[in-house]
Amino acid sequence: MELRRLGNSGTLVSVLGLGTMTFGNETDETEAHRQLDVFVRAGGTFVDTADVYQRGVSEEIIGNWLARRGDNDDLVIATKARFPMSEDPKDVGAGRRHLMRAIEGSLRRLQVDHVDLYQIHAWDPDTPIEETLGTLTSIVESGKARHVGWSNVTGWQLQLILDLCERNGWSPPVTLQPQYNLLDRIIELELVPACMRAGIGLLPWSPLGGGWLTGKYQRNTMPTGPTRLGEDPTRGVEAYEPRNTERTWTILDLVNAIAERRGVTMAQVALTWVRMRPTVSSVLLGARNVAQLEDNLTSADFVLTEDEYDELTRVSAPGLPPYPYGMIHKNADMQHWKQLGTASRGA
Repeated sequence: MELRRLGNSGTLVSVLGLGTMTFGNETDETEAHRQLDVFVRAGGTFVDTADVYQRGVSEEIIGNWLARRGDNDDLVIATKARFPMSEDPKDVGAGRRHLMRAIEGSLRRLQVDHVDLYQIHAWDPDTPIEETLGTLTSIVESGKARHVGWSNVTGWQLQLILDLCERNGWSPPVTLQPQYNLLDRIIELELVPACMRAGIGLLPWSPLGGGWLTGKYQRNTMPTGPTRLGEDPTRGVEAYEPRNTERTWTILDLVNAIAERRGVTMAQVALTWVRMRPTVSSVLLGARNVAQLEDNLTSADFVLTEDEYDELTRVSAPGLPPYPYGMIHKNADMQHWKQLGTASRGA
């Protein structure tokens, strides 16, 4: 499997990473360990988790697998902190007290003495950002994490983080973990250009749009049966209707047409498009079972033609809101938006 740099760091990661949010919930420990074994045999090296995933259970499952495996120098392990780990109102956030306790808890559950990437799971409006950045730097300097990253932030928040790190000599983020797929491209307006300029690597989560890009949902038909939306009727309605648009079905029709023409699955087409986007370091796969994971892993060897890539990019273009983006693009010739619409290739 192709290896790429983790942002502008010297660490290499597999272009497909294993996301483990299902571990301990939809995926029990035995099946999770099978997924990890299959992933590594396929050449995967990057495993991403978070302390909040089943409040530590995902990390514990990974830790047991790492302990069983023994020599894990070929792996890159990432985790995250920020969200509540208990009902204690102090057991949450990106403040120094919580993060110092959180990193110790993650290391204990993972059964390691450090992680390669420690990420803040989301912006914390109740903590001064300077406190968070100073704490992350302390964690890196202590040797408990090699690099730091962020997830689920806006463009101005990311730029503030970068500016403060540069000004104060703090450990800058090497990665950003956002939602990114053919259906969700709004990060291209602010976040992707900022990452490109700073050399930050993207770690897209939900690259299949919550399963939509696999073709499992049908036009004007509410989800039923063994799918994430079908198993929860209330959530199904809330999640289905916003996606039930002509743009969605146009994108899905094209993904399906390319998949049928090339003899692959829709998931392989959709994952390959994300993999080929600018500044992507590793695309995070999330699977309930080994069969899903194996299908997704085959996308590592699939290549879209330039015409297929450009057509997918054109059809899925999110469009620019009239103001300020439309006006700026019209009058200032924003080259980075043009670049994001062409056949740029990966990190």
